[in-house]
Amino acid sequence: MISYGRQDINQVDIDMVVGVLRSDFLTQGPAVPAFEDAVASYCGARHAVAVNSATSALHIACLALGVGKGDIVWTTPITFVASANCALYCGATVDFVDIDPGTYNMSLERLAEKLAIAETVGTLPKLVIPVHLCGQPCDMAGIYALSQQYGFKIIEDASHAIGGRYKDEPIGNCRYSAITVFSFHPVKIITTGEGGMAVTNDGSIAKHMRLLRSHGITSNAAEMNCRPPDEIWNYQQIDLGFNYRMTDIQAALGLSQMQRLDEFVTRRHAIAKRYDQMLSSLPVLTPFQHTDSYSGYHLYVIRLKLGQAKKMQRPVYDGLHAAGILVNLHYIPVYRQPYYERMGFRVGYCAQAEQYYSEAISMPIYPGLTEAQQGQVVFALREVLGS
Repeated sequence: MISYGRQDINQVDIDMVVGVLRSDFLTQGPAVPAFEDAVASYCGARHAVAVNSATSALHIACLALGVGKGDIVWTTPITFVASANCALYCGATVDFVDIDPGTYNMSLERLAEKLAIAETVGTLPKLVIPVHLCGQPCDMAGIYALSQQYGFKIIEDASHAIGGRYKDEPIGNCRYSAITVFSFHPVKIITTGEGGMAVTNDGSIAKHMRLLRSHGITSNAAEMNCRPPDEIWNYQQIDLGFNYRMTDIQAALGLSQMQRLDEFVTRRHAIAKRYDQMLSSLPVLTPFQHTDSYSGYHLYVIRLKLGQAKKMQRPVYDGLHAAGILVNLHYIPVYRQPYYERMGFRVGYCAQAEQYYSEAISMPIYPGLTEAQQGQVVFALREVLGS
């Protein structure tokens, strides 16, 4: 079996984790801030807040930006549901902006059109969450310019994109956003098992997110409310927070993985380049890469040219699985999920997203994928397509 993605763990990673297991701290020890510092430094951001998942990072990022009941948040329909759910957790409502047919990211043109309409009817978003799908960055300069015009805030969902670059600067520097969020799930570019991180250049936002990730509790005397001097107050809950902490075990693995981040991304690019060559004669569309971007290549998504291919998407998907190639689909449009359909969203709401959904298949890509395995993948695809 060949999966679409998997982690790459070496002996150094194992030794780092074992070192924490033998230490005095399994959680809330020195490894978490060390990992935060490593990611912030790599991205060129001033602050980083490690949490137990990117979903948690998105949630506290929304809260730190003041998203609440009555607010509106926009994101892309082609993403994992967490990019939209985070707004619902805060009591806000969610809407979707259709995708660009070339990059599959949020369309700048559709966003501008939707904003112009929303301004006339009083439904402008408080927050927009562009998602760097597959690792390719969105048109952040354009989105930022619109944010200045219409007054919304931005969270970059870079769950796929650590190690990538936009306009030759690292994704995560927050030049065009208030907060950027990363994921460290095992199939992502680096892993902590489960885990996520929010980076920002705003110290007050970082402080708020740190408070929210640990029950809203502080042990900083300067932040506490005054209490009688004969009572012991070594911590106080001053906000309603969550148990979203990352453990030192996870952080140690992440800190070790950061040493190979550039190596991982370089390897993913080599695999993608080889796919581009090997698939050139098949009735599929390989990923377009914008000249302003250097993708993290978390995913390699092909689109079937349904007018030329002999089979539709589902038979191709099933045929590859039958051959032991565990391809995936990233993603079903969020508004097509039953939970969102109950809100009133219907088939066809975003035309380009629907077209993408009917044609897309995520091929195996991860650093440990060998040339022989990649050849097996392409052979199986050729056989299933009858090409």
